[in-house]
Amino acid sequence: MALLQRPFIVLLLIVTHQFLQYWVAFGLVNEEGQKQEEFNEELLLKPLPDRKVLAHFHFHSSAPPSTSNGRHHHLFPKAISQLVQKFRVKEMELSFTQGCWNYESWGGFDPIPSSNAKPPGVELWAVFDVPQHQIDASWKNLTHTLSGLFCASINFLEFTTTYSAPEWSFPPASGNLRYGTLPREAVCTENLTPWLKLLPCRDKAGLAMLLDRPSIYRGFYHSQRLHLTSTGSGSEGMDSGIILEQTLTVVLRPNSQRASMAHASEKHIQPSWSVSSIFGKQVSGRCFLAKSSNVFLLLDRGLVAELKHLHKENEKSAANGLTSKIFWTNPSFELSANPDRVFIEENSMHSKSSSVLYKFQVEKYSESEPFDLGLIWKVPVVWLCQQAPLHAGRFLMGSGNERGAIAISLKSTQLSEGFMGVNADDERCELRVDVFQVVPWYVKVYFHSLQVFVDQQPKAVSDTIEKIHVSPSKDKVSPGVMEVVLKLPCLVKSAALTIEFDKVCFSLYLFSY
Repeated sequence: MALLQRPFIVLLLIVTHQFLQYWVAFGLVNEEGQKQEEFNEELLLKPLPDRKVLAHFHFHSSAPPSTSNGRHHHLFPKAISQLVQKFRVKEMELSFTQGCWNYESWGGFDPIPSSNAKPPGVELWAVFDVPQHQIDASWKNLTHTLSGLFCASINFLEFTTTYSAPEWSFPPASGNLRYGTLPREAVCTENLTPWLKLLPCRDKAGLAMLLDRPSIYRGFYHSQRLHLTSTGSGSEGMDSGIILEQTLTVVLRPNSQRASMAHASEKHIQPSWSVSSIFGKQVSGRCFLAKSSNVFLLLDRGLVAELKHLHKENEKSAANGLTSKIFWTNPSFELSANPDRVFIEENSMHSKSSSVLYKFQVEKYSESEPFDLGLIWKVPVVWLCQQAPLHAGRFLMGSGNERGAIAISLKSTQLSEGFMGVNADDERCELRVDVFQVVPWYVKVYFHSLQVFVDQQPKAVSDTIEKIHVSPSKDKVSPGVMEVVLKLPCLVKSAALTIEFDKVCFSLYLFSY
């Protein structure tokens, strides 16, 4: 008799499990009527001028403030919540990056490179809500915890020679911020797997299913970022709310290449691609625990302007072609799926061209009808991404490796007029440039030798530097930090900062460990 009841019990457990999934996702309302945890997932796809594709994953998790004694999490990762509460972290950002962002080919002015173009290796900064004398101890404990959580060598940032204390280079900085980098840290799947485990559905459902390891790590650029912000107050028995943002930015080349790509004269012809050709997988639906799941396709201003030009050459109606609801069926390209909404940028500063954003809702798709967005190009298209007003570079001057000077070069991208509009000719128009430079403890920088050149002409420091903060290095104790805010005319062509330095002679016992 007991054997006959087993199928019924198993079926009941399966139905109950499915019911609990929907209850957790949509019925997160407790008896006190407090706001509950939420999770959203997004994917932005953007064709690049050099025949590559930018994929930007964004996962947003939030946990509201709670008055309960010991919070029970339904969606929010418990490890992150415990980390924030134990070390009193007010704000933190951790990134693992492989490769260098190509500002000339992939752009340098839109929000993606501004927030997600990171230096190679590991970068970590955190703001603590603790007294000044406890910040270094909290930083040390935080680095050890993150090292175990993400299976990396972040614990090496515990030494005072590896991190600094910026004053105002970071917006949240208020004296309680610490910053450190590990440029030589290798990034691999051991770092990505713990990062994915913080998601409610991990990589088993939703947009995270596309994160196939071979597809991700064969890319030209890969950066996974974790940014958390503590909201509210943790006093009087109330746990502070937490907002966790996980982003993964990767630049890939589609697998589907045309046969004509072998000809050098056609190297700029855009290859057709789809989600499955980039990641090797399709999206079989959203994560059941996600409040929203969307995929966006972005055509930047340069591409839209070139498409308008092609429409005019083909004697098409350019005015209606880029603003009508059937823009995805224009003669230049074709989309394999119809978007749910189309957004056209409205910006008076860029009246000549506007970017176009297509929105696709993943919740409409399933395993029987998976989502596989494809972009098919019909004509060759060549364009340039929008550049930042200035390109920055850094190099060493002098001969030998003992004495010399550090030079920071700023060159105009010849787009200042288009960037600033009609105000570029105004004498009062200025560009603000923030410079944050950290040097190792064994590099002795002579800050009094700081010189500024504008358009290859020397300028007085007081005329070009709005404010400056200097923290000299200490032998085998802490690195040197220089924070500078420059004010340059909008039509500047080039600028440079130079500062002299000496290197300390090493003893062999310093490297005996």
